[in-house]
Amino acid sequence: MTSTDLPVTTPSRIVSVKPIVLPAPGRGDDLHVRVSAPVAGERLPIVVFAHGFGSTPDGYAPLVDYWSARGFVVVQATHLDSKRPAVPIGDPRKPDVWLHRVRDMKRILDELDTVEAAVPGLAGRTDHSRIVAAGHSFGGQTAGILVGLRVTDPRTGMAEDLSDGRVMASVQLATAGKGGDELTPYAHENLPWLRDQDFSHITAPQLVVAGDEDEVGLSTRGPDWTVDPYLLSGSTHKSLLTVHGGQHFLGGISGYGVAETTDENPERVALVQQVTLAYLRHVTGIDSSDWEKTRSALTEEAAHRLGRLTSQ
Repeated sequence: MTSTDLPVTTPSRIVSVKPIVLPAPGRGDDLHVRVSAPVAGERLPIVVFAHGFGSTPDGYAPLVDYWSARGFVVVQATHLDSKRPAVPIGDPRKPDVWLHRVRDMKRILDELDTVEAAVPGLAGRTDHSRIVAAGHSFGGQTAGILVGLRVTDPRTGMAEDLSDGRVMASVQLATAGKGGDELTPYAHENLPWLRDQDFSHITAPQLVVAGDEDEVGLSTRGPDWTVDPYLLSGSTHKSLLTVHGGQHFLGGISGYGVAETTDENPERVALVQQVTLAYLRHVTGIDSSDWEKTRSALTEEAAHRLGRLTSQ
């Protein structure tokens, strides 16, 4: 069996616009946003997407283009830890980059009308009641926080509820598990926002994608660490896609032929594309038939060679 055994939705033309600049008082820099959207269609659901640490919204075309060509408006933020511009060493904002990411996403939600007006022909064609947060790696934590993940602020020692009721579900790709003694010394020292994460308050529907060879190097537990967002979540409507042979970039979801992809594999990328799209269509109420077919094809009993889908 291959990824072509899964449902495939016919693509349409898309338009992408960047940068859309949103004033961001207190951030130190304005927030730059990229939007990708189908040129046709009404009541389009929205995906707000958070990139990984040190990445850029110019990346993730294998996912962003795939989703937008099949009926979703995808809004990507340029977070402060992006390659352009990167927060310099010693910048006082650096310990709070995790928090600024969440604020970036909320600012986008606050300014959706402004964002949409900057895209030719998009205004009035979106459905603000159907918004999903998605993200890869560090961006997976950002998406998780919007649906209830609580992170202990390393500055205050407090774990506030920073969820946003406008977000109905999340897709978390190759993201971090719990902290504590299982973090490597490097992660504990340099990524303090990973030290204490509480997934139990996540109640919204959730899809977690994890590679079974994801040796991200931030935990002593190896690939199992990235399954924590699924296992420890409080959601009663959650699913886990395990990508066989998948490393941190899951075959290349951050871009075509990018240098950081160590497991470049078009079939793995196609698997992630098709499963995430089927989930997005299901969770936003467009159509659940592809999701049911996908679940059937990727059950443990079916022994699909590319991956396995588990749901609760």
